[in-house]
Formats: sequence, structure tokens, C-alpha cells
Amino acid sequence: MKNTFNRNRKKFFLIPFGIAALLAIISYVVMLLWNNLLPEILHVNPITFWQAMGIFILCKILFGFGKGHGGGPWGRRKMVERFKNMTPEERREFKEEMKEKMCGWNKSHPENS
Repeated sequence: MKNTFNRNRKKFFLIPFGIAALLAIISYVVMLLWNNLLPEILHVNPITFWQAMGIFILCKILFGFGKGHGGGPWGRRKMVERFKNMTPEERREFKEEMKEKMCGWNKSHPENS
């Protein structure tokens, strides 16, 4: 274990620099997009690099860091597979639980009521 850590010490040392570089690149892209699109569309002022970084970090805090939690096409595929493997009774129970959790989930389909 100790040998592995000593061999990979450079990698561990470079990770913070890689994260900082990635954050800088994303902030620069946010700044470019904001300054080239929004002043004409929404009549807002251009922003600086540091403001763009702040907006990006704020969005990550508010909207999450992309861990998935079942969202996106991969989560949907996983849920479809899980649903296929359920018995009709398990499906009915799952739908009932979702209705309770989601306050009237899927009311638009009368066959699911």
C-alpha cells in the first residue's frame, strides 16, 4: 500500500491543479457565453472572469454536481429495467408509493388512477 502511494504521489499532488484548471476553463466559457449572448438578449451588463466563476459555483451549489440520482437517459434506462423485472403487484405498489410521494403523480392518465 505504501509503495502504491509513493508511486502515485505526483498524481495526488496534481489533482488540485487539475481541478483549478478545469474551474478556470469552465469559468472562462461561462464568461464568454454570458458576454456574447445575454447583453443583447436580456440587456444585462457584461461580467468579469471572477463573476463568471461565482455564477458557476453558485449554480453548482443550487442545482447539484451531476451525480445523477436516477436522472438523465441512464437513470431512465435503469428504471425501465427495474420496472420490467417487477411483478404486476410490485408495479401497483410502486405506483401507489409514487402517488403518495409526488402528490398526484401521473393524474393525466386515467388507466394509472
